[in-house]
Amino acid sequence: MPLLDLFWTMLIFFLFFIWIWLLISIFADIFRSDDMGGWAKALWVVFVVIVPFLGVLIYLIVRGQSMQQRSIATATKQQQAEQAYIRQTAGAGTGSAADQLAKLAELHDSGALTDAEFESQKAKVLA
Repeated sequence: MPLLDLFWTMLIFFLFFIWIWLLISIFADIFRSDDMGGWAKALWVVFVVIVPFLGVLIYLIVRGQSMQQRSIATATKQQQAEQAYIRQTAGAGTGSAADQLAKLAELHDSGALTDAEFESQKAKVLA
């Protein structure tokens, strides 16, 4: 019997953990949603707090599809921002060899690079 008690205790713990995770996800979605006004958000929060199980189930049924779409849109925006940051941070490495050589030639012509610096940078680009 103690093994069965352990099983039930673990099951209840995991169901409680899932319940808390679901509540946090729903509250985050309520406040992240742009298509609802303040009163609608307040009503959803009150409904989920006063009648938790029914409120969560109804929210998932009514707004589950748009909840998924908002999550995908947020993930896409984050990925695009990360890619833009990586491209920006990489800087000169993003251009082609011809572009880099043209920039080096401009710097050399303007006197910003000496002949030796120009040749060493040109060798790096062509390597």
